[in-house]
Amino acid sequence: MTKYLISFPGEAMVMPAEEFEAVVEDAHAVIEDAKSAGVYVFGGGIDESVEPVLVSGDGTFTEGTYPGHKVPNGGYTILELPSREAALEWAAKIAVASRCPQEIRQFQYDPAS
Repeated sequence: MTKYLISFPGEAMVMPAEEFEAVVEDAHAVIEDAKSAGVYVFGGGIDESVEPVLVSGDGTFTEGTYPGHKVPNGGYTILELPSREAALEWAAKIAVASRCPQEIRQFQYDPAS
């Protein structure tokens, strides 16, 4: 089985304020479905009120991120699935529930994970 990252940037989630609670409820329902199906690994949103920290190869750290790199934000879900087609199906469920397009990325196989 392969792990897939299904995500969206924060600025992509545009909706009328009165729809927000329904979106949260629908999105949580899809996550519960993924948990029930045994494919859920992890999910959540980046806390944009906390500044990123870059830890250098020598162990020192500085506020910020890689020069020229956009700070990641938005929501992320990691699912472990049997195929890319299954990832597309779950991404579609998440997109419909959240009323927001989703991006799919496949993790490389790592025998240690």
